Amino acid sequence: MDITQFIVSKRDAALLYGDYSTYQAQLGKKLLKARKRLGIATKNRGKYQKKDQFSAEDVGQNHEYAHLILLTSERAWANAMSMRAAHTADTKGINSRTRKHIVSRLDKAARLAESLAVLLAQPESGATRNDRLESQAYAALIRGAALFEKQSWEPCVESYAVARIVYSALATATASDMFKDLLSETIDPSIRYAAYQLKTPRTVPVATIARKAFPQSDEWIVQQVNELDARALGQGDAQSRQDAAEESVPRTLTWRSREVKIEDAAIALAWGRVQQAKGRLVEQLSSLADAKLKKVASAYDSILTATQDAVDATKNAIEELRGEGVSQSDSRMQSLQVTRTAVNYEMISWRIGRNRVLTGDRDGAVENYEKLSGKKTKKEPSAAKRSREERPRYKAGKLRELVALYEGILQSVESVKELPGVAADEPLTQWLHAITSYFQALKVLAIARSHDIIGNTTNALALINHAHDLAQTAAPVLSQAPQPPAGSPRNIQPTAEDADFLKTFLSGQVLRFRALVHMENLQKKAEEEYAAQGPRAPLIERLHEYPIGPVDLTNLVEMPPKVAPIPVKPIFLDIAWNYIQYPEFDEPAKPAAEAKKEAEAESAESAEAEKSRKKGWFGFGR
Repeated sequence: MDITQFIVSKRDAALLYGDYSTYQAQLGKKLLKARKRLGIATKNRGKYQKKDQFSAEDVGQNHEYAHLILLTSERAWANAMSMRAAHTADTKGINSRTRKHIVSRLDKAARLAESLAVLLAQPESGATRNDRLESQAYAALIRGAALFEKQSWEPCVESYAVARIVYSALATATASDMFKDLLSETIDPSIRYAAYQLKTPRTVPVATIARKAFPQSDEWIVQQVNELDARALGQGDAQSRQDAAEESVPRTLTWRSREVKIEDAAIALAWGRVQQAKGRLVEQLSSLADAKLKKVASAYDSILTATQDAVDATKNAIEELRGEGVSQSDSRMQSLQVTRTAVNYEMISWRIGRNRVLTGDRDGAVENYEKLSGKKTKKEPSAAKRSREERPRYKAGKLRELVALYEGILQSVESVKELPGVAADEPLTQWLHAITSYFQALKVLAIARSHDIIGNTTNALALINHAHDLAQTAAPVLSQAPQPPAGSPRNIQPTAEDADFLKTFLSGQVLRFRALVHMENLQKKAEEEYAAQGPRAPLIERLHEYPIGPVDLTNLVEMPPKVAPIPVKPIFLDIAWNYIQYPEFDEPAKPAAEAKKEAEAESAESAEAEKSRKKGWFGFGR
C-alpha cells in the first residue's frame, strides 16, 4: 500500500506551491473523487446518510478504502495545521479556544489513523508487514502531534518514540531517504522539545530518549522491529558498543583557555566524531608521504565533514534556544556562543590546512610547477616533460592556481576574524594578522614569479621586496606562538620553521632580483650608447664584434654591393712572390724604350731557366 509514500508525496506536492489551507482544499477534492470511484458518494441534492464502517474484507478487496481513511485523516490534520499557522504570528500566541479546536481536529485525525491500523492488523486485510508497521507509525505520529498540542509531554514522547523506532527500522531495511527526512524534520525536533519540557538533559541523544520511552507492551511491533534492525531497540552487542560510545562523548570543550560545558547531545556527538577524525587523519597522512597532492588533500574530507556537522548542530541548538525566548545573557546561550566560535574555528582551520597541502612544499615558497595530481618521486623527469614544464604558459597556469589557493586561505582567515569573541581577543587578533601577512607574502611571491616569466624583472623586484617586508612582519609573531607537535597535519597555524624559511628565502630572492635589475639597466645603457653611434656597417663585416643589443636583421649585407677591394687568399700571394720584382727606388728611372727591351730579354732568359728548373708539387716552383 505504501502508506508513508502516499502521505508524504501528497504533502510535498501541495506544500511546494501552497500552504496547509491549499493542502486541505486539495484533500477535499481527492476525497470526493475517491468516494465516487467506490460508489459511496452522496448524490447531488441527495439526503446525507451516515457511512457504514469499513471492514478488513473491504480493504483487502480494494485498497482504495484504506486511502479513503488516510485522506480523511490527513484533511483533519491539515485543518489543524492551517489554524496553527494562522495564529503563529500573533503576539499573544494561540488562545485556549483555538487550541481546543486544533486539538480536536488532531484527535480526529489520530482516531482515523488508529482505526486504519486496527483494520490492517487483521489477516483479512491482506496487508504486508511493512504496511502494518507504517500504519502503526503514522497513527503514533498523528497521536504524538495531538498530545504535543495538549502539552501532555510524557505520552507525547512515548507516541513519537514509537514512530521514531519504526521509521528508523524501516529506513535501515529499505535505505529510503523518505523515512530519514521524516525523522530529521518532524520527529526528532518534537522529541527534543518534549524531553526538554520533562527536564531531560540536552546531553542525552534523541535515539536514547526514544529507546527508553518506547513501550514494550506491543510484542508484535517489538518483534518486527528487531527483525528489521536489532539496533533500533538496543538489542545486541553492536548497540551496546554504540551506547558506550555515546556515553563516552566529550562533555566539555576548551577554547582559548576557556572551558565550557557541552549541554546539547548532538553537539557532543559531533565534537566526539571530530576528535576521532583527527586521529584517523594523522594515521592516513603517515601512509601518504609519497602520494599525489590531491590524494593527500582528500584525506581531509572526513574531518571537514565532521566539523561541518558540529557547526550545524551548534547552529540548530542556538536557534532552538532563541525560539524558546532565551536571552543572549543566559549562561546556556553564552556557552553555545563560545562553542559556536570553537567549532567554526576548527572547521576553517582544517579547510586552510587542506589548501596548504595543495600548495606543495613550504606552502608553495619553493618553486615547483608539477601537477597537483602528480606523484612525488625522486626520479629525474624526462626531457619532454621538463621542456613542457618550462613553457611560460604552463608556468603561468600553475601560478594562477597557487594564487587562487592563497585567496581562499586569506578569505578563510578573514572569516575567523568575524567569529564572535575574536575581535575582543587582542593576542589572537595579532596572531591572525601575522598569519594574514604570511600568506599574503606567499601570494605576492607567486605574482612576482609570473612577472619574472614575462621578463618584467623590475616589477618582480618590487613585489618580492614587498613580500619580504610582509614575511619580516609575520615571522616574529609566528615564532613566539605555541608550536604544533612535530608531524601533526597542516592547519591554520604555520610553524616558526615555515616563517623563518620564507623570510630567509625572500631575502635571497631580493638580492638576486636586484642583481638582475642592475644587469638589465647596464644592458639598456649599453644599447643606448650603441644606438647613439649612428648607422653601422652590415653584419657580415662585423662578425668579429659581440652584439650588445638585438641583431638588426635588416642590415645583414650591403645590397646592391659596391665595388671595393677585398682580401685575397694567402696562397696566391705566396705564389706571386716568386714572380714579382719590385723596383729599387735608389736607381734612376730608365726610358720606356730601354725598359721594354730589357724586360723582353729578361723574359726570354727566365723562360730558358724555367725549362731547366725542377718542378715542385702541383707544377709550381719553389
